[in-house]
Amino acid sequence: MIKNKDLLKLSNLIKENKFVDFKDSELKVGVDLGTANIVLVVTDMSDNPIAGLIRHAKVVRDGIVVDYLEAIKIVKDLKEELEKLLNVELIYAACAIPPGIDPRSVKAISNVVESAGFIVTNIIDEPTAAAKTLRIKNGAIVDLGGGTTGISLMRDGNVIGTWDEPTGGHHMNLTIAGYYNIDIDEAEELKIKSNSREILTIVKPVLEKMAIIVKNVLVNKDVQALYLVGGASNFDGIEDLFEKITGIKTYRSEEALLVTPLGISKSCIGGKYGKQHD
Repeated sequence: MIKNKDLLKLSNLIKENKFVDFKDSELKVGVDLGTANIVLVVTDMSDNPIAGLIRHAKVVRDGIVVDYLEAIKIVKDLKEELEKLLNVELIYAACAIPPGIDPRSVKAISNVVESAGFIVTNIIDEPTAAAKTLRIKNGAIVDLGGGTTGISLMRDGNVIGTWDEPTGGHHMNLTIAGYYNIDIDEAEELKIKSNSREILTIVKPVLEKMAIIVKNVLVNKDVQALYLVGGASNFDGIEDLFEKITGIKTYRSEEALLVTPLGISKSCIGGKYGKQHD
């Protein structure tokens, strides 16, 4: 398990709906439009977590915005909640995309963030954002998201390749729903609340497919380590499964859902926040 003090700090801030006092005249925001969740993270110019919020949402599927108006509403609501908490206007934000998606989908994601009231400073791919959080210089970041499996290959701190395949947590939900004869929402709730070996056994075929995707992408690329992030990686024992199939030493991050959003915020070019609210 990869430990990271910034992730733990951010997780506690979100759970307790608190923030860290800040003195910078600039703050950075990361907006992560995921298949299962939308996450906003605020950091200062030294990349320290200041605050964050998570909202469950079904506005994105396989990296494509499928409910544009609802996506805007959720991001705008989260922005306003953070502004109220911090007593400032948040202006600048970065957002992220799965690797290799259609340019039209990239524009749609950026448009959502801008329509919610932000100025988008830059767009980063999701696994690369995760690598920034974990400070990975060499190896492969594997982002197991709600809709896709994203891979970013790092060498000497540089991204030398990115890939993305449409298999993720949603496909696990379908498997769980079929096994227990329950609806998709119940299946997702069960998956979130339990990372038990029983659930791991049920979704094992999906995880094996993800691992095979990673193996095929990275064949003959001299990768020494895999780093699993994303909400769909939150299963005890998943490292062993990936390591067995890929033959590559595998690590899993704590607070896996927050790795990418924090990296997006850290990647934001930044800018002065607006005036303090009265």
